[in-house]
Amino acid sequence: MIKQIVFFFLISATTVYSQNNPVNFEIPGTGQGWIWTVFENDDNPPIQFVANPDTSGINKSKTVASFIARINGQPWAGCETNHGTDIGSFSLDSTNCIIKIMVYKNKISDVGIKLVDSSNAAMQEIKVSNTLINKWEELVFDFSARIGLYPLVKDQIVVFPDFDLAGRTKDETIYFDNVLFEGYIEQQTSWNCINSTCQKQNDSFGQFTDSVTCAINCVQTDINNSQQSKRVIKIYDLLGIEVKNIRSKGVFFYLYSDGTIKKVYSLK
Repeated sequence: MIKQIVFFFLISATTVYSQNNPVNFEIPGTGQGWIWTVFENDDNPPIQFVANPDTSGINKSKTVASFIARINGQPWAGCETNHGTDIGSFSLDSTNCIIKIMVYKNKISDVGIKLVDSSNAAMQEIKVSNTLINKWEELVFDFSARIGLYPLVKDQIVVFPDFDLAGRTKDETIYFDNVLFEGYIEQQTSWNCINSTCQKQNDSFGQFTDSVTCAINCVQTDINNSQQSKRVIKIYDLLGIEVKNIRSKGVFFYLYSDGTIKKVYSLK
């Protein structure tokens, strides 16, 4: 009996949460058979699943979701999935914290996305504005900063297709499609010594892999420059971050106009 109890707890502790991904509104597919509830939108016209209004752009899908934002609806009018049974239960991690959604709108306004748990607890939505009109555009929502934060296990996604605090002058029809959860790819960085200063590169092809090594080795090779009057042109801390004014104790690297670097111990 004890072995059975132990086995039950081991199985419970290793339960894996996962969300249905991507949401494409196709048959077969995900999203069209879900229970989408419209809220704060005057008479709350239901979500419709219609033919793609434009297959000439980036979205070649046959079927998309159509949301009518009422003129008398709230700026935050939106639609939400049913708890648990639709999107599924999941926690954010490095494999699913980037959410993408395609939108087709005839105006510029914010689109919002919010993730909610089974008790309706949620952090504030993230909003991203479209930049194209009458064209499909993919918007990217970065939830990576919310990994590990409460509420941990989500089971509902909320979409605000026209989060327009300026208000609407008429009913707006917004199409959205291909809601996709993707992994977070950490931006690679490196450092190059350019004109006796360490400059950060947004790739992995620089001379140095960290700022400290770059600061120590960034030496001016021009002999003529070394013959000029010597003066401090840059100060870096141990992390290779430029310091304008030294206001605390610590070790700093002084970069001089002749390309030499001197380690300085500050007693401030």
